[in-house]
Amino acid sequence: MYERKLPIELECGLHLFMEVISGKWKINLIWCIHGGIKRPGELHRRIPKASRRLLDTQLKQLVEQGIIAKTIFEQKPSKVEYELTDLGKTLIPVIEVTARWGETHRQVLEPLFQ
Repeated sequence: MYERKLPIELECGLHLFMEVISGKWKINLIWCIHGGIKRPGELHRRIPKASRRLLDTQLKQLVEQGIIAKTIFEQKPSKVEYELTDLGKTLIPVIEVTARWGETHRQVLEPLFQ
């Protein structure tokens, strides 16, 4: 099991926010689930650059943090679905504002990352 080398700093709300969304694919996962994608296979197809293992790890973290809920259906073959919790839904306006900021400043920022 992974053990952190440095303790989590929780002195302010920004640190809490960063702890929740830290992870390369977490925002994408939240946004996809918000958009109606609920099944793990669908999420993997929507984010093909991420490994299945990494997505599963970040989904598990989001469940543990109360951002998404996982429903396991008792059937064969097994079926799992994810949905945003009420807490998770409060992140949608933050993601929308952040995306708009990126689009507004695309011409300046995009060349820096090519």
